[in-house]
Amino acid sequence: MYMFLFLVVALAVVVAAVTLSVVGGGESAPLPEATPELLADPLPQDRPVNRTDVDALRFPVALRGYRMADVDDALVRLGAEISERDSRIADLESALAGARATPGPSLHKDTEEGSQ
Repeated sequence: MYMFLFLVVALAVVVAAVTLSVVGGGESAPLPEATPELLADPLPQDRPVNRTDVDALRFPVALRGYRMADVDDALVRLGAEISERDSRIADLESALAGARATPGPSLHKDTEEGSQ
């Protein structure tokens, strides 16, 4: 019986202590806002993102956040797609430069021959 009474009193003391600590124990101001963590290697602002930027990107670890494996998988996919896009753009720019450098048939000669 004494043990039960002791446990009830101990439980009441713990509940009171937790309640006072949550309420603030007499402080009128709430807890200050937590400052967010910044990325260690942010993406560049002065140029387009490339695959190396995505490969080097690391997010801070937090108690409640995203699953690291999911974020890593998404970054791998984004890096591959950016690399493929950059390669395709380089191929198209090269083909365009080649087409501009190659002289095409002259329209002026064709019109002169057709009129004779």
